Amino acid sequence: MRILIPLLASLAVTITGCSRSEPPIAAHSAGMAERPANTTKAPDSDNPAKPESAEATRLLAITSALVNPARSEADRERDSRDRPESVLALAGFGPGMTIADIFGGGGYYSEILSGVVGSKGKVLLINNDGYDAYAKSGLTPRLAEGRLPNVEYRIVPNEAMQLGNSTLDGAMIVMSYHDLYVVDLENGWPAVDAGQFIEQIAIALKPGGILLIVDHAARKGSGATDANSLHRIDEAFAKADIGTHGLELISSSDVLRNVDDPRSKGVFDESVRGKTDRFVHVYRKN
Repeated sequence: MRILIPLLASLAVTITGCSRSEPPIAAHSAGMAERPANTTKAPDSDNPAKPESAEATRLLAITSALVNPARSEADRERDSRDRPESVLALAGFGPGMTIADIFGGGGYYSEILSGVVGSKGKVLLINNDGYDAYAKSGLTPRLAEGRLPNVEYRIVPNEAMQLGNSTLDGAMIVMSYHDLYVVDLENGWPAVDAGQFIEQIAIALKPGGILLIVDHAARKGSGATDANSLHRIDEAFAKADIGTHGLELISSSDVLRNVDDPRSKGVFDESVRGKTDRFVHVYRKN
């Protein structure tokens, strides 16, 4: 409890200080606001939780997932760079939800989400062949011996992620949205139909469902032109691109911003690696 209290306080400050638009505190889809105070129980539609109680439940779930002693030391070290406590709180993900971690790579976020959604929820860790090959060494121990029983791992083609229709409470693409605009045939990454890819996610989200995007910021006005060379994408381009699929930007955060990043170097350049300027967007399906 001594660990939980300061982290919960930090989360409260983050939510009040980082959101620059409408915070996704209310339900993201039908029934999602009805989160019980006890996270070990399924939502009770006859006794809906008050909005502030539901938010507290979500924050506690995030905190508990992050302090889980089963997490690796490498993941804990990454926390300080990626600030998952703030990012997930902004998205409003919580117990009982079904969340897709798309292009989730080695599953860093999927493991955290596993604890956040709990035994009544589900996490879909979605990779294509390229991401599976890239992340194989990290995925094997993470998913070994059923240690994350509510995480379903899928290797799927870009054009057929098999997400279904209105099946998801939320989805997230962390530092991989720009890859929809990358073409690298030598390394096994063919062109992606970005519009069709995003539309699959939009269709799979329930009404009110949330899409969380985190990515490396490119120079203003550059659109997707830096995706291939620098693995960056313009924030304004992302907003317009995703918005064409009926997904409204409702909140954003500066928690991963770095004003000292010139945005002119590739994200793997040692001068900026691990400390790029990143935008955090939360979209809602209307």
